Amino acid sequence: MKLKPLGARALVKMIEREEQTAGGIFLPDTARQKPQTAEVVAVGVSDEVKVSAGDVVVLARYSGTEVKIEGEDHLIVDTDDILGVVEG
Repeated sequence: MKLKPLGARALVKMIEREEQTAGGIFLPDTARQKPQTAEVVAVGVSDEVKVSAGDVVVLARYSGTEVKIEGEDHLIVDTDDILGVVEG
């Protein structure tokens, strides 16, 4: 299934990172904060959209609507909830 976001929205796939404390302890899933970094999969057609597919972005915490596409978790987010693009 393909999903094309409408308007000023983007479809993103969250980038999971292992969380480790300063003392070197890896945190279990239940103790982790929601990830804020995602890869843009698709974008809506709007002059307000400033990102494109393939960009790695930082999202506002707890933003977006969760959707499952081909068994993988994604989010549909308003572009206002994209705080920045990771470069390099």
